[in-house]
Amino acid sequence: MGIIDATEGYESWLRQQIAVNETDLKAKHRAMASATFPFLRATFYRWAERLPELYPQIFEAPAVCAVGDLHVENFGTWRDAEGRLVWGINDFDEAHTLPYTSDLIRLATSIELARAENSLSISLETACKALLEGYRKALETGGRPFVLEEKHDWLRDTATGDLRHPVAFWAKLEKGGEVTPESLPENALAVLKKAVPERATLNRIRQRQAGLGSLGRPRFVGIAGWEGGNIAREVKASVPSAVCWARGANAETPTGMETLLKTAVRCPDPFAHLEQGWIVRRLAPHCTRIELAEVPKERDEERLFHAMGYETGNVHLASEFSVLDVLRHLEKWDVADLREQASVMVAAVRRDHREWREAQRMFS
Repeated sequence: MGIIDATEGYESWLRQQIAVNETDLKAKHRAMASATFPFLRATFYRWAERLPELYPQIFEAPAVCAVGDLHVENFGTWRDAEGRLVWGINDFDEAHTLPYTSDLIRLATSIELARAENSLSISLETACKALLEGYRKALETGGRPFVLEEKHDWLRDTATGDLRHPVAFWAKLEKGGEVTPESLPENALAVLKKAVPERATLNRIRQRQAGLGSLGRPRFVGIAGWEGGNIAREVKASVPSAVCWARGANAETPTGMETLLKTAVRCPDPFAHLEQGWIVRRLAPHCTRIELAEVPKERDEERLFHAMGYETGNVHLASEFSVLDVLRHLEKWDVADLREQASVMVAAVRRDHREWREAQRMFS
C-alpha cells in the first residue's frame, strides 16, 4: 500500500471514530506536502504501518506503553500542582503498547529530517549516542522529572525563549474562529465549563488549529475571565491510537494515554486528563508544546537530545514490568543499530513524501 491509499484508508477509519473537521484535514494535507519533517509529524498512521514491514525484527524488542508519535517537537512545558515549570513529553494522543525501540527510532528519524531541513546541526550519529545514553541512564536510575526551578537552568533558557512571550501567546490564541456554544459537539461545552474554576466566566470559545498529527480532529479553546485576567482550557477529540488502524484492531482497544499521564515518572499537569471523549488541558504561555523555531539558536543540541532520551525513559518506566527486559535488550541494541534503523525510516519517509507531493501537484 502506498501513502495515498494509506492516507485514504486511515482517514476513512478516522471518520468512523469522530466528526472530522474537513477544513483542518485539508490544511494537514498541504502541510504534509511542504517538507519531510512536517510530513513525518502528520503521518504516524503510516509509521505504525511501515515500521514493522521495513524492520520486522522490531518485535524481538520488549514492549512498553510507548508514546507512539514521538518526535523532536513533541516536547513542551507545563505547570505542576505546585506551580513549578516542568519540561517533558507533551502529547500522548497516540500512546499504545509497542516495542520500546519504536519511540527511539522515530525520535532519531525526526532529528535527521529536521537536521536536513536546517533546523538542527547535530549529526545523526551524535544524536543517537546522546538519545541512548540518556534513555539508558533513566532506566538504570529509576528516572527523574525535569523540574525547571533550581536545576536544569540551560533547559529552562531553551524552553522559555522570546517567541513564547505571553502577549504573543494570547494574540495567537485569539486568532481562531469564534464558535457559538450551541454549535459545539455533544459534551464539549459541559467539559469546557467543568475545566475552568467555579467563578470563571467563559467569555468566548474559539476553534484552534494546532499540531499536525491531530489536524482534522475537532479542537476548541474556551477563554475565560478569572481574577483579573484570562485563562484558557482546550478540549480535543480523543481517538484511538493509529496503531489500532494499522493492526486492524478493535477501535475500542484501550490506548495508553491515561496510563502514561498517571504512572510515568513525571510531575503531572493537574489539568491534563481524558473526559467524555475529550482530551482536556490548560493552555498558557509556558504550558504548550515547543517548536524548534521557538528554541534559541544558541543551544547545546547534544545535551538537549540526551535529555529527550532520558525523558523517553521516564515515560517507559510506566511499564515497570518491562524495564529489566529492556535493559537486557539494550546490551545488544546499540548506537549503530539505532542509526541504521533511523536511516532506513528516513529514506522511507522521503519516498512517501515525494509520492505525496507529486500527487498534490497533480490534483491542485
